[in-house]
Amino acid sequence: MGSGARAATGNDGHIDAGSDIAVLEGAHVVTVDGSGSEFAGGHVVVTGNRIAAVGPGAAPATPAGARRIDASGCLITPGLVNTHHHLYQWITRGLAVDATLFGWLTTLYPVWGRIDADLVHTAASGGLTWLAKTGCTTTTDHHYVFPHDGGDVLHAEIAAAQRVGLRFHPTRGSMDLGQSKGGLPPDSVVEDIDAILAATEAAVDTYHDASPDAMLRIGVAPCSPFSVTGDLLKQTADLARRKGVRMHTHLCETLDEEDFCRERFGCSPVEYVESLGWLGDDVWLAHAVHLSDASIAALAATGTSVAHCPTSNARLGAGICRSRDLRDAGVAVGLGVDGAASNEACSLLEEVRHSLLFARARGGPEALTVRDALDMATMGGARVLARPGRRDRLAQGRQARRPGGLAAGHVGAHRHCRSGGRAGTRRSAAAGAADGERTDHRRAGPTGDDRRGRPRPGGVPGEQDPAGQSRGTLMTRRTGLPAGCQHIAIQKS
Repeated sequence: MGSGARAATGNDGHIDAGSDIAVLEGAHVVTVDGSGSEFAGGHVVVTGNRIAAVGPGAAPATPAGARRIDASGCLITPGLVNTHHHLYQWITRGLAVDATLFGWLTTLYPVWGRIDADLVHTAASGGLTWLAKTGCTTTTDHHYVFPHDGGDVLHAEIAAAQRVGLRFHPTRGSMDLGQSKGGLPPDSVVEDIDAILAATEAAVDTYHDASPDAMLRIGVAPCSPFSVTGDLLKQTADLARRKGVRMHTHLCETLDEEDFCRERFGCSPVEYVESLGWLGDDVWLAHAVHLSDASIAALAATGTSVAHCPTSNARLGAGICRSRDLRDAGVAVGLGVDGAASNEACSLLEEVRHSLLFARARGGPEALTVRDALDMATMGGARVLARPGRRDRLAQGRQARRPGGLAAGHVGAHRHCRSGGRAGTRRSAAAGAADGERTDHRRAGPTGDDRRGRPRPGGVPGEQDPAGQSRGTLMTRRTGLPAGCQHIAIQKS
């Protein structure tokens, strides 16, 4: 906001001078707090990097110069949390479109074996920008392909996240069970276990930030029962717990995986990973589609969490996660977009809708409410990533802005607009521009895609829109919310 007013919240409820101020008024505010508080025609006030006020009606008195934003017709929620992703897959969309998971993987493994740091940075920039465009402010990533001559691909996606401005929880993934040893991936894309353990520990030591407001945390993530050895699962669990970081893997995604585990290990996937130390309150599992009642009980008893990826599961015909049963059992469930190669997009807002529809397709119209779906996308995701209490709800004192110094000008507020009465024209204030430009994704996707979604070399996230700003559209400029404001999503239909 440059020279805008500065404020802090006083004991009398007024906003006092002291930090940058943004006032959003006239929106329907859904706090997603424990009481289900909602305010029609409500307000949210952000001062610096904290939410100063949330409530019904007009905002408290603010100093002259505060930036006031008319949010009439918008829905304000906490920023959405993405709990499963493969960012590098953004550049391999549209392949093996009619395949099952195993067929899709065997088609794409050789392609992924040729990625490098430059490609990963491009892919991650596009995927992260699209997440921001659809209301996401915190995301994880599961990167498990490390070509020997590909450069530092983990650093490449971390640099992309810093540029876009999202809070990032990448995991150092791995595969060590190639086809020659009975695994699914070709030997050319797997690593030696000692190299995996050394690289994983180095990633944690180099990047992990355990502080409460951290923008970057690292997890440990061997890929799946059909691509890693039991020895790797055991040793990565030991490493993660010694380092105090979270653990992530794919599990129970398809019936093929169930058959693989029973034939190779003589037990279900959940029983297998439990025997290796891979259930616990520091573990979250991607997909968890094919779970028995006993498996759900095991997850609940151990505090293990789940990343539900409805669009990817539907695209691959994997099945429908028992999200209602998991929530009823007390399992923390968040939402994930999964890789763009298995859902053709990175829209977290779409996952909220699909989680609702697919739960109802499985269990009837009362199986999941719209607020249940929003809870999974916000509070549920925060619990899965062990970040509750700071960014899972809208409340006074909650964090609203990332620390300065990264991607100046990024705005984590988001809205969908209809222009000229046409649905589908969407603009975003969270498009991830590093230098504060306007963005218009009607003409080009966030990596410079053409109208058909084909990659166009040299595309840059946040391409400038030469046209004027449409009425009601927030801009990624300091004339909008404070630079770096996060954890607020604004939707307009």
